[in-house]
Amino acid sequence: MDYETLLDFLKNRRTIRRFKPDPVPDEYVDKVIEAARWAPSGFNLQPWDFVVVRKPELREAIIGYFRDYHRLMNQTEQYREAWQRVPYHKNLDAESDYKIAPVFIIVLGDTRTLKGLPMSMRYDLERRQSVFTSSLANAYLYMALAATSLGLANEWLSVSAVTYPQTMIKQLIGIPPELDIYDTMALGWPAYRLDAKKLLRGKKKMVHDDDCGPDDFRTEAEVDDFIRRARVWTTANHRRGIDGGKGGVSDGI
Repeated sequence: MDYETLLDFLKNRRTIRRFKPDPVPDEYVDKVIEAARWAPSGFNLQPWDFVVVRKPELREAIIGYFRDYHRLMNQTEQYREAWQRVPYHKNLDAESDYKIAPVFIIVLGDTRTLKGLPMSMRYDLERRQSVFTSSLANAYLYMALAATSLGLANEWLSVSAVTYPQTMIKQLIGIPPELDIYDTMALGWPAYRLDAKKLLRGKKKMVHDDDCGPDDFRTEAEVDDFIRRARVWTTANHRRGIDGGKGGVSDGI
């Protein structure tokens, strides 16, 4: 693959939030996970395991745990700084959510692999967690790219790593306590297509050469301005319908 082909592929990878109910072939699910197996990991410890959830009753239970948590999470947003609050509006596209996706893939991290790290990391809580998390993030990203290459839609369900949903999911599925949920992917066929992201930071603002100083980086006001625009753009895309020429729904990731 040449660079331009790769860059075009990366530009057009988008998180999709509306799925068709059509089943995903087992071979496609296998290909997504096969790609993840080749991801780089700290000291090649490959801390990942994968749980493929296809049974509707299990997916419904997991969705219920997410819904319970989101009820509380939404209440906390009222305490966000006033300058970056985005007014709540109901989603305009009732069918736009991950519940329709026929497959969930839960990415697990085996904490027992941490003892394989060098001693300088093994007892440094921050460094060992950083290596562990980065390894699992690599595997997840490989999954997302593989899904895109197969024409599949995928959505990040990071809420699965939060204490309450994680505890309930582990009990439901029978996941051993030594394995942590890193993230969950909703996988299925896309019900719409999206163009490349419109809101993207300029390269000149993020690339710095050699002897750079504070003046070469964004000011606090510039960071706050981008946060404000990103939150408005992302929140609008969360609730936007796909009809009436309004485009699709994406979380902007």
